[in-house]
Amino acid sequence: MRVVMFGYQTWGHRTLQALLDSGHEVSLAVTHPRSDHAYEKIWDDSVADLAAAHGVPVLLRNRPDDEELMAALKEADPDLIVANNWRTWIPPQIFTLPRHGTLNVHDSLLPAYAGFSPIIWALINGETEVGVTAHMMDERLDAGDIVVQRAVPVGPSDTATDLFHRTVDLIGPIVAESLESIASGRAVFTPQDRSKASFFHKRSVEDGRIDWAWPAEDIERLVRAQSDPYPNAFTHYRGERVRVLKASVSEGVYGGTPGRVFIREGDGVVIVAGAGARRGRSRGLVIERVRTDDGTELRANDYFRVMGGYLTDRP
Repeated sequence: MRVVMFGYQTWGHRTLQALLDSGHEVSLAVTHPRSDHAYEKIWDDSVADLAAAHGVPVLLRNRPDDEELMAALKEADPDLIVANNWRTWIPPQIFTLPRHGTLNVHDSLLPAYAGFSPIIWALINGETEVGVTAHMMDERLDAGDIVVQRAVPVGPSDTATDLFHRTVDLIGPIVAESLESIASGRAVFTPQDRSKASFFHKRSVEDGRIDWAWPAEDIERLVRAQSDPYPNAFTHYRGERVRVLKASVSEGVYGGTPGRVFIREGDGVVIVAGAGARRGRSRGLVIERVRTDDGTELRANDYFRVMGGYLTDRP
């Protein structure tokens, strides 16, 4: 088959590498220009560089909506378009152009977690597994028939970084299996159960702000979901922004006002958390390691020299 690829960052890079390894002809790669967005500077292996190294023509676009791109696509004459981490809407005149349509690769177990940053949202929400889905593109975002889907479990201490590496390693095998099944005519197209669908927006630094009214269990997952190299979960203490690098749920149950720097426990300092804290029914968050705005990393026991005071969402 002749294949055109739409993709960006490491997800797109892995997809293009899988296409190059597949034995099918890659006739064009379309990717975004580099971005200064905090989340788009992470996992930013270049699709353009990989394509150029293998003699594949490259077009850089923010949106696929111009006549030059349409002319290039028609000249490329694809049997299939494969997309992964393309950040804007692909219109019907493009995704219906190839004989076999367009295969989109998405890093969630669709129909859940369509949209953006699915691994981070899934970890925050306490999902027990994440994964990757290859599905046919239609006019609804991430809603087309499933071709191949694979899952990996989420462990109790896994970070978003851990889950990124496990799911990105699924891309190559999933793309290879999908292409083989489509090319051979043996693909099984499974409609998504739209009653189980969910859709999430792109994350920003603001989404890492800690709300101490959340249960400690939820905040602990937020900390793991914002692991390095992602912008860390953060709070404020005495006017200074503090990034929380490592935390756990307290063994003890503590009462008081959410955000109170309360007591030492184990390897860290307990912060009162949860809407039920005023009734003495909530576990706290044990902060174990922090990073200040100047980049200094500290044990929480060294940063919080005395107990008392409050962590707040604003300075």
